[in-house]
Amino acid sequence: MMKFKGVGVSSGIGIGKISIWENPVFHFQKYHIEENKIEEEISRFLKSIEITKKEIVETQKKVKKETGKKYAEIFSIHLSLLEDNFLINNTINLIKEEKINCESALTSVIQNLATSFQQTTDSFLKDRKRDLLDVAEKLFSNLKPSFQEETKKLKGEIIVAFDLSPSQIASIDKNSTFGFTTELGSKTSHMAIIARALEIPAVVGVDNIIGKVKDGDIAIVDGDEGVVIVNPSYSILRKYQKKKKELLNFKKHLFFLKNLPAQTLDGKKIKLQANIEFPEEVYSVKKYGGEGIGLYRTEYLYLNRNDLPSEEEQFKAYKKVAQVMGSKSVIIRTLDIGGDKFSSLFNLPMELNPFLGWRAIRFCLERKDIFQIQLRAILRAASYGNLKIMFPMISTLDEVLEVKEFLKDVKKKLKKENKTFKEDIEIGIMVEIPSSAIISRELAKHVNFFSIGTNDLIQYTIAVDRSNEKIAHLYQPCHPAVLHLIKITIDNGHKENIWVGLCGEIASIPEIACLLVGMGIDELSVAPVSIPIVKNAIRKIEYEKIKKFSEKIFNFNTNKEILQYIKNIVNS
Repeated sequence: MMKFKGVGVSSGIGIGKISIWENPVFHFQKYHIEENKIEEEISRFLKSIEITKKEIVETQKKVKKETGKKYAEIFSIHLSLLEDNFLINNTINLIKEEKINCESALTSVIQNLATSFQQTTDSFLKDRKRDLLDVAEKLFSNLKPSFQEETKKLKGEIIVAFDLSPSQIASIDKNSTFGFTTELGSKTSHMAIIARALEIPAVVGVDNIIGKVKDGDIAIVDGDEGVVIVNPSYSILRKYQKKKKELLNFKKHLFFLKNLPAQTLDGKKIKLQANIEFPEEVYSVKKYGGEGIGLYRTEYLYLNRNDLPSEEEQFKAYKKVAQVMGSKSVIIRTLDIGGDKFSSLFNLPMELNPFLGWRAIRFCLERKDIFQIQLRAILRAASYGNLKIMFPMISTLDEVLEVKEFLKDVKKKLKKENKTFKEDIEIGIMVEIPSSAIISRELAKHVNFFSIGTNDLIQYTIAVDRSNEKIAHLYQPCHPAVLHLIKITIDNGHKENIWVGLCGEIASIPEIACLLVGMGIDELSVAPVSIPIVKNAIRKIEYEKIKKFSEKIFNFNTNKEILQYIKNIVNS
């Protein structure tokens, strides 16, 4: 028996025979071509691009149908790479100048692009390297028909590979593939996102597994614990088969919690809401029993397009969500562009530290022309439901005061135009920077609510890039400094009589969600699919008991100690 440790990126347990997958598409011969064959070679290259585009569009449709628009948008990046002039023109020029086959020319261009992506300090562009290689794989498979049969071999009960692309994950048949593991990958990679959306158990970042296993070996992929067990003993196999069955029964049980409140055994009620990115996701919120939308990300309206969204387009998108949710709260976060989210529409400058740069509210207060259009659309849509506005990346009181003054001006203009809008709309801020947590008592005097954004709060507090695989171990949700800032924010909000929510990924971890309840949080917002799991955990605890234990967490000095402590309390 062999046991491998990696990073669990998609929950569940997969059991089956291993199928090792090696990508064959880059195996080709470099050769020179005659002058009279150049145009033919260029035509072969361009034809491959068109075929690849069609394939990606089909994959996009499949993913959209199975998992929703949010995940299908990942493939828009692939389509944009296929339309990139640098890739197309440089490949054609190399074919002409060096008189080489298009595979060789394309390889050279891809390698140059991949190197530039890897060398950049921008984590967003680093992630594009995997997307670029995904596109390259498809192009090569369409350049030589013989490759197409080879690339269809991505199948098996448990797939083991060095790396897999989002397209390859999307093509997996869930009826015959029960899980996969790779040597590369991280929790934030597109591969991981698609795996979670398709609910395929997956463990990534497993060192040297390919050289130690063979086709036909029996393997267990535990996506929750981040463990892969190869050729387990009979007792271990039976244990995991039982665990898999229990998980399936647990998921069925969670469905019955849909219409029950997120309430502790002694009556403390927590508002459990959902994070969404697309209007279509409101139906998932209802499906899983969300009490509202705690974070509606609006960046999708601005990405992967050639023009800015109009006021009317935004109004319709926000109005749709407001009408579907009815009287339930919908918190719309204003544009949070920059950091790891870029759009060519804004001509954002290349920055050495984009996460610390011109982004979110900083961008909006500079580009008030863009900001005004979004605020007008939100205010108008708010008359159709219970919308609230939330401003991201607030670091100073000055920003809050400037935003409020600008919002007042926008309302005046709407009133002057006789437009219907919600005058008394509630406003809040995201507390995701240590400075805003520390001065939260003063900030609370000027807003209606706080929402703690722990994804950024953790990385800014510990100085760790959350998308960097090499320092993933330092991204610690229960680091004492992070918990101190969360507690300060909750207490200061309550002192000024405003409610405090939390919309970071840590809220979807049941034990941490319970800890946050004990710390006094009023609202939690998670991915729609996580709502039943968190609700189930909250309904099993006593508020007074968990409150008492949460006061003791600051006696511990490490993330590991605190996590183990709270797990013991919640699961006892």
